[in-house]
Amino acid sequence: MRPPRKKVNFRHGDKVEVCSNEEGFFGSYYLATVVSRLDNGLYVVRYDTLLEEDGSQPLTETLFPKELRPKPPRLDSSSSSSFKLYQRVDAFDNDGWWVGEITGKADKHHYYVYFSTTHEEIAYPSSAIRVHQEWLNGEWVRSN
Repeated sequence: MRPPRKKVNFRHGDKVEVCSNEEGFFGSYYLATVVSRLDNGLYVVRYDTLLEEDGSQPLTETLFPKELRPKPPRLDSSSSSSFKLYQRVDAFDNDGWWVGEITGKADKHHYYVYFSTTHEEIAYPSSAIRVHQEWLNGEWVRSN
């Protein structure tokens, strides 16, 4: 039996990440700020990097709580400066963080990341890669 999911009540101004389940974006996370919580329990968020279709302003969406997680804590730089082969990571690309795994080192400052959802392997600078963390039962769990 799974333990009950710990509920997080986000407030106006909280930084969150939105987990996308849309086709073509599955496994990606986008930084956003909570604008408000509606009476029905849904949240209104404003994205930091995604824009409205006309490009005039940041995209705002109304989402279910299960689509949100707190912004992950920043791990100390020593833990992310040297990634290990097959380590689960997030790579920043196309305005969001995408879950993948390290498949090799391109040079001193670049790593290859493989994405199982798209079957692509792309080289990224280490500055655009972070250790993947899962939000489980109200706690951050670092991927091994």
